[in-house]
Amino acid sequence: MARIFTSVEICAGAGGQAIGLDQAGFEHLALVELEHLACQTLRYNKPGWNVVEKDVRSFSAAKYQGVDLLAGGVPCPPFSIAGKQLGKDDERDLFPEALRLVRECLPKAVMLENVKGILSVKFDNYRDQIIAELNSLGYQCSWKLINSSDYGVSQLRPRAILVALKNEYFNSFAWPEKNKFIAPSVGQLLYEEITSLGWNASGWLNKASSIAPTLVGGSKKHGGADLGPTRAKEAWANLGVCGKGLADSPPNADFTGMPRLTLQMAALIQGFPPTWKFAGKKTPAYRQVGNAFPPPVAKAVGESIISALKSYEQKSTERTRIENEAA
Repeated sequence: MARIFTSVEICAGAGGQAIGLDQAGFEHLALVELEHLACQTLRYNKPGWNVVEKDVRSFSAAKYQGVDLLAGGVPCPPFSIAGKQLGKDDERDLFPEALRLVRECLPKAVMLENVKGILSVKFDNYRDQIIAELNSLGYQCSWKLINSSDYGVSQLRPRAILVALKNEYFNSFAWPEKNKFIAPSVGQLLYEEITSLGWNASGWLNKASSIAPTLVGGSKKHGGADLGPTRAKEAWANLGVCGKGLADSPPNADFTGMPRLTLQMAALIQGFPPTWKFAGKKTPAYRQVGNAFPPPVAKAVGESIISALKSYEQKSTERTRIENEAA
């Protein structure tokens, strides 16, 4: 019987990371998420997943001791250049909670993602503290800045990813190689959807010939269902897309001007499966999309983690066999 690899995920959101890790081969023991609508999204799309609707600060991982992977997309505002970059002094910083959960369940591997801002010089000491804590628990760590477009996602979307594995597994880990195939342009990705109501998009297709700027989800306090600040809107306009808000449906056959993305189009740009549905009205639903970790990136890193675990376990099994034969 094939080995089943298990995971616990915190700050699961609408499931971007969970989808990718599921595709990589992980079985989710628990998905922890505070936002009710995001939990509804998870439950609707995957009724069999164990969605734990609570603040991660009140979640205990003690009963999941020995799980293969603890993963999470901890909140990014404490490290985002769009915010005040308060880091550990921001009440939304959940890295300490992630480390607490590592101490409780001692997973074989840890995977935490955030915005690229956490890799800035300003947070060198903070990253060193995280690494020191994980080292003291028997893990070796690696930070890497990954561009989502290198793994088939139609936007640059750089993400800072921390992977930590117990000492015995770490030497078997290698970051995933970039896709051999170039990520599709916005036009290539969205052509079928944007023409679904009869709009002639032949001219638009030529303009939408590159990948998208990074989607911005905003927060409850800041940001609505638009595609980001002025610079982002200008980048979208260069692709023939109006970034001032989302449309309720694709353009009709008689539409003129620059089309807006629909929620479905934004989800496709983020790398969600076409069948994935989001709970809530347009703005909170878009927030789930815009704040997600692209599933293809999570899948690629998840596969590398499983490969490392398998490699060590196979070598260990072989060593045991040789020792038994020699005894």
